[in-house]
Amino acid sequence: MDNNDILIRLRYALDLKNSDVKEIFALGGEKVDAVDVPLILTKTPEPDDEGAEDNIPLTNDQLERFLNGLITFNRGPKPGDSGPPEVSGEHVNNLVLKKLRIALELTSEDLLDLWKLAGINVSKGELGAFLRKEGHKNYKELGDQLMRNLLKGITLNYRP
Repeated sequence: MDNNDILIRLRYALDLKNSDVKEIFALGGEKVDAVDVPLILTKTPEPDDEGAEDNIPLTNDQLERFLNGLITFNRGPKPGDSGPPEVSGEHVNNLVLKKLRIALELTSEDLLDLWKLAGINVSKGELGAFLRKEGHKNYKELGDQLMRNLLKGITLNYRP
């Protein structure tokens, strides 16, 4: 999954307006103009497709800043916080999982239930491997299919 697709699905799942997306980016330390938000929220076309210039590809750092802003947007600023945290450079899907867990205040059981809602069974051991630090011996990268199903479960659970 590319970063624009993750953001598009997350925006839909959480029913965020363009103004909310702009504010969340700002809370995460990323300046985004109001006219750029619709271009970011467009699926990235193939390079040889027409309309490729009508899209702004989202980098890993920008997506992480958006997720940091989402945490602040949903939970409020951290007491004694001196600004947005630094970006980590971790695998994108694992990072999204960890940041969504914090932003939406989800427990491990909640995450497993969201996957179950989307029709996928994930074990507690697998979830633990996805949440580990990248250098850990039991670390496992979260695949695109599991990420899509997690976002689908969030949509089914949070969308009115």
